[in-house]
Amino acid sequence: MALSDLLYPDNPKRKQELINLHQELLDSMSANFHATNELVGVLNKHLGCTITPIEMRESSTVKENCEIIIQVMSEIQHQVQKIDSDMKEKLEPVLYQKLYDIKEPELEKIAIAQRVFSIILGEATSTAAMVAIKLLGSNFLTLTVSKLIGLLAAIGASVLGGVSITIIGLGLEMILHAILGAVERSQLLTAVRSYEKHLTEFKAASEKYQRAIHEVTSLVRQQVQ
Repeated sequence: MALSDLLYPDNPKRKQELINLHQELLDSMSANFHATNELVGVLNKHLGCTITPIEMRESSTVKENCEIIIQVMSEIQHQVQKIDSDMKEKLEPVLYQKLYDIKEPELEKIAIAQRVFSIILGEATSTAAMVAIKLLGSNFLTLTVSKLIGLLAAIGASVLGGVSITIIGLGLEMILHAILGAVERSQLLTAVRSYEKHLTEFKAASEKYQRAIHEVTSLVRQQVQ
């Protein structure tokens, strides 16, 4: 009798569900890597950042790939915080407050930001100022990144965190063998259900994250046309 039959004797469909879960995770992670690199490109080109682009490592585990994207997301957060600190340091308090005033016209905010970047970078385009205002004025992106970092850490620590991302092509039996060392057989179904919950939250947060980045990158493309 196959190992999967022992684990799922009453529900043959569960045999495929674990593979599907793993593939859904990889698809979401791949999209996040792509979106993150888009934002990294914008930050490096327009705001003088030097963040290294990332790529998924097919020979590494889910956890190791989670750690790769967590590291660069944390660096993006750091850069946004640094931009805020520079604005606060170099602007008069009244002007700094205008950057976060929802009633203040966006063009005025961009003009204020461009003044600061002209000092920091020597010269600054309106595109650089627009990107800065978009990142600073949108807690949505900042909060989404924080949420996604937490979920990536949870998935990395989960029962499938130690599985190589390439094992998907080897079939269900190999995946099950790979994770049985982490939990007792009787605990596996509970662990997979917990993983399903993490994945549902992760996919939703990933979509928000990707939309937020797309909004910024779309504006940049419009500006440079």
